[in-house]
Amino acid sequence: MSGLCFPKIPEDRQWQNGFEQLFEFDIRDTEKLQQIAENKFDVVVHLVSLDQYQSNGEPDFATSINVTPTWNLLDIFSKKGLKKFIYFSTIHVYGKNLDGNITENYPVNCENFYALTHYLSENICRYYAKNSATECVVARLSNSYGSPVFAENNCWSLVVNDLCKTAVKNRQIALQSDGSPLRDFIHGQDVCRAVKTLIDKGENGKTYHISSGETHSVLELAQKVQKVYQKLYGEILPVFKAENSNINAPKNYKIDNSELQQLGFQPEIPLEEGIAGIMNYEFKV
Repeated sequence: MSGLCFPKIPEDRQWQNGFEQLFEFDIRDTEKLQQIAENKFDVVVHLVSLDQYQSNGEPDFATSINVTPTWNLLDIFSKKGLKKFIYFSTIHVYGKNLDGNITENYPVNCENFYALTHYLSENICRYYAKNSATECVVARLSNSYGSPVFAENNCWSLVVNDLCKTAVKNRQIALQSDGSPLRDFIHGQDVCRAVKTLIDKGENGKTYHISSGETHSVLELAQKVQKVYQKLYGEILPVFKAENSNINAPKNYKIDNSELQQLGFQPEIPLEEGIAGIMNYEFKV
C-alpha cells in the first residue's frame, strides 16, 4: 500500500528513559517477535492496527497487519509463559445505527473490513483463552480523543480533536453530518486507566467495553466545543451542519460499560475538560 506511514519511536529522551527496552520493527516480522518473546513478559497489550480507511484497501494487506500478527503474538508469546494478553478491538464490530443499551452481548454486524478484521482477531483471542495458559481479554473501544503526547502523534482525524483544531485554525465549527449521529467519547487518559484495570482484574475470555457510558450527538459535541472556545477565546463560533440527515438513525443508545465498572473502573475526565485540554495543547492563549 503506497503512502502508508508507520509510527516511529518518539525522540523525547525523558519518555524513552521511562522504559527498560524499546523495540522498533514491523509487526509482521515473526523472527523479531520470537526474539522479543525471549524476555518472557507478563502482559502484552496489542494495539497495532490499520485505521478504518487503511483497512478498507487490499484484503491481503489489511489481514497481514490487523489479523495475522494477533495469531503470531499469541502463538509465540503463549509458549514463553505470557500471563495475560489484552487485545484492542472496536465498537465498529456492532455496525451502524446502534439502538438501545449496547452490552458486550449485542449482536455483531461487521459492515467493513476494519470491523471484520478486528472481529477475526477477537476470535483468535477466544481460542487461546480456551486452549492456552495465557489469559486473553478483548477490549472494544468507543470513540477516544485527547491531546497528543507527542507532536508526531497522528490523532487529528478523531472527531473531537478535529473539531477543536478546526475551531481554532478556521474560527468555525463545520460538521460532516447534520449533527444527529450519536457517539460515546472517552478521553485517552481514561482509556489508559481502563487498560490498567484490565491488566489487574480483567477475566480470561471476556470482552469489555472501554467507553464513558455517556452518549452525545455530534451536534451536542460541536456545541460543547463552541462553549469551551468561547470561554478560552471570548468569541462565539458559528456551527455549520451538512445536509445529510438520516431519518432512520436511532434516537438514543448507550455503550454499556458496567462490566468494566464492576472491576472498579470509572472515567474521570468530563468531555468539556478534555476539549479544553486539546485546545490548550495545540493553541496556547
